Amino acid sequence: MAKEFLLVDGYNIIFAWPELREISKYDLESARVKLADILCNYQGFRKNEVILVFDGYKSKGNPGSVIHYNNIDIVYTKEAQTADQFIEAVSWQMGKDFQIRVATSDATEQMIILAGGAARMSARELKREIEAADKEIKETYHKKKDNSRNRLMDNLSPEMAELLEKMRLDDRN
Repeated sequence: MAKEFLLVDGYNIIFAWPELREISKYDLESARVKLADILCNYQGFRKNEVILVFDGYKSKGNPGSVIHYNNIDIVYTKEAQTADQFIEAVSWQMGKDFQIRVATSDATEQMIILAGGAARMSARELKREIEAADKEIKETYHKKKDNSRNRLMDNLSPEMAELLEKMRLDDRN
């Protein structure tokens, strides 16, 4: 199976998810960091490559940048390049060799990336997938936590366990 890349249209997701949209009203940088942290957790579970893309096209003289943040890459596009343009170019270039999924609710963008061979998912679908992954992570953690108890009584022979239990009860009296 080909390596999977998930390209995320950052601002599209921020403004589509109510909790991130609310944060962005007061502090857009905090909303970006919150989304990046959510995607880092998701990537750690899914083990795919995640590229979070933000528009930098309105910043005069902006050369663009790529930041490796924990286990994902964050791209800030260069001046005069939108996140959509970047995502389209990457989808077309990498789509032949890798499995590409794009998370955006932009209908035009979805049609373009589908034509390039990438799979699309809406902001809502991404949210559901992340919530399902979070649930599975929690269930796995609790199962491991419950199974990892290494109690003395669980590792003794029945005779020794009975003897210790008798001693414990005798000690009470």
